[in-house]
Amino acid sequence: MALFAIGDLHLSFAVDKPMSVFGKEWKHHVEKIYKNWHKKVKKGDTVVLTGDHSWGRNMNECREDLEFIRELPGRKFLLRGNHDMFWDAKKTQRLNEQFRDQLYFLQNNFYVYGEYALVGTKGYCYEGKDTPEHFEKIRKREAERLRISFEAAKQAGYKKYLMFLHYPPTSIGEMESPFTLMAREYGAEKVIYSHCHGRERYQDSFLGYVEGIEYKLVSSDYLKFKPERIID
Repeated sequence: MALFAIGDLHLSFAVDKPMSVFGKEWKHHVEKIYKNWHKKVKKGDTVVLTGDHSWGRNMNECREDLEFIRELPGRKFLLRGNHDMFWDAKKTQRLNEQFRDQLYFLQNNFYVYGEYALVGTKGYCYEGKDTPEHFEKIRKREAERLRISFEAAKQAGYKKYLMFLHYPPTSIGEMESPFTLMAREYGAEKVIYSHCHGRERYQDSFLGYVEGIEYKLVSSDYLKFKPERIID
């Protein structure tokens, strides 16, 4: 058994959204994901998918994408990404009921892998598109959701945490954020995130160890579409 992570599958079986327009590395990316996943992930393994699963704007458009994920080996936990329009924040419980024992949706809750609590939220960072007021509003909301996840795990007696985000934990140039501060507060061992695409974006946030916490980028193009082993 092992725990893996990967983000940004950007599936689009039911909508016309070819990813090859974003660079040659994205050509036939679904075939690459399928092949590499089957090589690395076994039936008893667990995979956290850190958001941007589907370009579908609603359940009808993303159903085939979620079925593709469901059929892949391993137990799958899904985090919400900025492009996951099918997943409204209020629908997490409904999604968990709809895909009971097939897919697990991580928001305002937590899941377990061995002695670890898996906590997370979409997160948020500044990318030059917001007013300062809107940016702070969204980031505060996401930080509150992350705290709900941590507190639920803590109240259940867990003391070891792996923290997952879709967005990077800091905006470009930041040395800390509400998300990095919370990771330190609760003693998260690792922070795993995605969203950053292309070589010019891979260094947008923390990589490696910062103040004793390991930060890992798992965007699918960064990983060459191979799920990343997080722990055994």
